[in-house]
Amino acid sequence: MRLASIRQKNAFQEPVWHVFLALGLAVGLQLVLNDQLTFGFKYVIVGLEVILSLILTVAPLPKNARRFIAILLIALISIANIVALGIVIDALFGGVGVDGHQLLISSMAIYLTNIIVFGLWYWELDNTRVEVMDFLFPQTVAKPSWRPTFFDYVYVSITNATAFSPTDTLPLTHRAKFLMTLQSVTSLAIVVLVTARAVNILS
Repeated sequence: MRLASIRQKNAFQEPVWHVFLALGLAVGLQLVLNDQLTFGFKYVIVGLEVILSLILTVAPLPKNARRFIAILLIALISIANIVALGIVIDALFGGVGVDGHQLLISSMAIYLTNIIVFGLWYWELDNTRVEVMDFLFPQTVAKPSWRPTFFDYVYVSITNATAFSPTDTLPLTHRAKFLMTLQSVTSLAIVVLVTARAVNILS
């Protein structure tokens, strides 16, 4: 419930600026995508994401409602990014007439959004069940009182997106493993299929 508690000072124990920065980047990167790669609805989607972010920031809603909006916001960014990736892949095989430069720019935007959104998922869902940790960070072995922050989960997302596997932090639960698998597959599709094909178009 971390994102749902972001405006509650007593419940939120880490700086919030990096969370807002990540959300802003994820939303902004969607505006970079070519209109043909988003069905022309990117401004509608971005508008909804901004509205949900503002509701989380200023609206005095019950805890359950805030939790629902937080999950909805991350899910909306995730779905929009995966749909955009599908359209880019279709464009590579002649489905949409987009030049190689636009494909490269869109691929990079999707890749960076992928890192941010899965960092948000890891951060939001970890330790929502107190008795079960989703991730094992090496710092907790040396110092049991240590607690990861949003930046630590973004780091996990970056390493998983580049190495396609866990590095120093291990997933412990099925949902953590599922999320990391989904991110790795998405990143692999972007790096190997999309980027390589776009470079080939440019050459």
